[in-house]
Amino acid sequence: MLDFVLYMVFSILETYAMFYLAFKVFKIDIYPKEMLFAGVLMAFVSYVLRNDYELILTDVALQYLLTFCFLWLLFRIHIFYAVSMTGLTYLAYMLIQSTSYFILKLTGLYYLDLPYTTMGVFILQFISAISAMITGFYIGKKRKGFDFVPDKQNVKVNIELREIKIFILSAPSLIFVILMVILTQRYSQYFFLMPMVYAVLLYAYLYLSYKKDRTHNEFIS
Repeated sequence: MLDFVLYMVFSILETYAMFYLAFKVFKIDIYPKEMLFAGVLMAFVSYVLRNDYELILTDVALQYLLTFCFLWLLFRIHIFYAVSMTGLTYLAYMLIQSTSYFILKLTGLYYLDLPYTTMGVFILQFISAISAMITGFYIGKKRKGFDFVPDKQNVKVNIELREIKIFILSAPSLIFVILMVILTQRYSQYFFLMPMVYAVLLYAYLYLSYKKDRTHNEFIS
C-alpha cells in the first residue's frame, strides 16, 4: 500500500511539474485543478501498466499520448500546437531528468541503501520535478516564454516551413524518451549521450520557436 502511495505522489508531482513548465514556457494560464486531475489519472494508469503488467515501454508511450490529449482536449490547446508543446515539454523535462540521473549516479545517491529499493527513483523524480518547476517559475517571472501558442482551439494555423521544422523536431521526442528508458535498463554505459542529444534537440527547438515568436510579434504589431 505504501509503495502505491509513494508511486502516486511522486508521479503526480512529476506530471504537474511538466504541465507547469509547458504553460510557463508558452505563457499560458496555470490551471491547478485540471493539472492535478491529469496527474492523478496518468499516475494511476502508469502504476497499473508498470506494476501489474510490467509494460514499461507501453507506459512511456501512453504517458506521452495522454500528455498530448490533455493539452489538446482538457486545456483546449490547438491540436497542432499541442503536438509541439508535448514535444518541447518532454525534451526539456528529459534533459532535466537525464542530467539529474547522471549526477545522482556519479555521486552514488541513486544507489543509497534505503528502506525501499525504488527510493532512488523517487529521489530522481522529486529532484527533476522541483528543478522543472523552478525553471518554469524563473521563465514566468522573467517573462522569457513564447507568445505564439494561442490558448484556444478555434484559431487558424498557417503551416509554413518554420512550423514544419518545429513539428519535425517534436515528433521524434517520444523515440528519445523510450531510448532513455532502454539505455537506463540495458546500456547504462552509454547513458551520458542522452543529455547531450536532448540539449542539441532542445536548442534547435527553442531557436525555431524564438524565430517563430519574433515573426508572430512583428505580424501583430
